[in-house]
Amino acid sequence: MDVMRLKALIAEKGEKFKIFAEMLKNYNKMYNLTAISDDEGIYYKHFLDSVAGEEFFGYGAETAEIGSGGGFPSLPLKIIRPDLKFTLIESTGKKCEFLRAVVDKLGLEGVNILNIRAEDGARDPLLREKFDVCCARAVAALNTLSEYCLPYVKKGGIFIAYKGDCGDELDKAKRAVKILGGEIAQINKFTLENCGNRTIITVKKVCATPANYPRGQGKEKKQPL
Repeated sequence: MDVMRLKALIAEKGEKFKIFAEMLKNYNKMYNLTAISDDEGIYYKHFLDSVAGEEFFGYGAETAEIGSGGGFPSLPLKIIRPDLKFTLIESTGKKCEFLRAVVDKLGLEGVNILNIRAEDGARDPLLREKFDVCCARAVAALNTLSEYCLPYVKKGGIFIAYKGDCGDELDKAKRAVKILGGEIAQINKFTLENCGNRTIITVKKVCATPANYPRGQGKEKKQPL
């Protein structure tokens, strides 16, 4: 992980990141977007952590993000990688308002924001298995997250999970990943400055997700595979 290169990428787009940080702090007072609202925390724990996975996104990748929240990792990635195309899936309307405001203010093209639940979007023929990449950060345990994300990924594409020190999550998720048509491809563990231990897991989509997944009605979390 070349942290100096990542910092240089952020510095190149410094004005956009500055505007993003100010908007995050201002909207956070109304919408409770994040518990991290100081400048240093935003830089390291949101911006730097988000761009840490940049190398795993292929050029021009059509990418779905599940549980976008404040726009991490999608919007920092979009700022440094204009080639990426994003569909942001977020169930909370106020968070979608914030995301649209940032996208408009920064003039980010190729970003679509959908105010829907992940499990509902995954059953939409226009979204199901249509993406090169599906990513998520700090949303749920990996077995649950796989059921939300893998249905969006086309065969040959990848699911990218941003995790902390994920402990036994990987072992617990292996069965779910297989059932859902995936295969764990890479486990990238590293320590990121001011962020502690981080893990970026890439899962390759090797076959179609069975039609009955995701199950919906909260079963992904209550009864994980």
